[in-house]
Amino acid sequence: MSAGPGKAGAAPATGTRAAEGGSGGTPADGALLRRAAFAVVGLALAAVPLAGDYATSLVAEVLVFAIFAMSLDLIVGYTGLMSFGHAAFFGLSAYAVTMLGVHAGWSGWWGLLAGVVLSTLAALVIGFFCIRVSGIPFLMLTMAFSQLLFSIAVKWRTMTGGTDGLTGFKRPSLFGWSLDDRATLYWLIAAGFVLVWWGLRRLIDSPLGSTMIGVRENEQRMRAIGYPVQRIKLISFTIAGGVAGFGGGLYAFFNAFVSSDILHWVLSGDVVLMVILGGAGTITGPVIGTAIFLMLKHVFSSATEYWMLWLGITFIACVMFMRQGVWGLVLQHGPKWLRDGK
Repeated sequence: MSAGPGKAGAAPATGTRAAEGGSGGTPADGALLRRAAFAVVGLALAAVPLAGDYATSLVAEVLVFAIFAMSLDLIVGYTGLMSFGHAAFFGLSAYAVTMLGVHAGWSGWWGLLAGVVLSTLAALVIGFFCIRVSGIPFLMLTMAFSQLLFSIAVKWRTMTGGTDGLTGFKRPSLFGWSLDDRATLYWLIAAGFVLVWWGLRRLIDSPLGSTMIGVRENEQRMRAIGYPVQRIKLISFTIAGGVAGFGGGLYAFFNAFVSSDILHWVLSGDVVLMVILGGAGTITGPVIGTAIFLMLKHVFSSATEYWMLWLGITFIACVMFMRQGVWGLVLQHGPKWLRDGK
């Protein structure tokens, strides 16, 4: 008599395991597949310098702006705050690294540290004022602060070089390896990218990350049950500014040049497109969106002077037919082990 119920209960358990693992696998199989996928991606990143200087520079540029895009996604995709002035923190750090190196003779490493600290403090101060509003006012206020810094960079020519930009930055060395070597610089940027990607994943999986998502989903309910919503927004905004500053510092290393365009609202708009193209609310989506954006930019700009038109058409098509972004579409129709590793 006991055998019958035992067999009847076994079938649903098997079905549950199949559903959890995706494609008939177990959760352990899913974790193994994710590790294998991460290993393949890691090997591909490590092997990029073998593809030549052009490919190395292109991928390095993608990784730098992917850090920038992931930082914006922390407030757009996970906290629900649409910012149109995020370039302020990216540009502040890039200027700090370059100006301290050119005018004060600081090592790029100290400049990078100063840039991250400066951008984090700037995000704390700017966020203190911006989080008091929401929606369109928040978006416009962030853009206003960014444009204020842009104006300072344009007018303060003796320090920033104005619209001509600031040159003369000398890249530092890393354990005796000069960052003027393209491969060494690439590996530094790749290591920074992996560190940010892993750190943001840990943050989103933490209780703080859960509260950010809660604010995004239902701010009023979070406030009603006692969560300090304004403080959570400020923390998210400040962390995002610091991460963007890290990306800006690496951009200074990569480019060895900085101009006022890096603070303009257009760059903030570009990074918003990167996040939306890839899929907001995921860590990997902005990386894919950045790669798509920059690849299309390079392809279209080399083929036609109207490259922005074609890029705009691509973006409109993505918004109309893939509202969750490219990576969001993959997650929606992909196996569960892939969704668990988003």
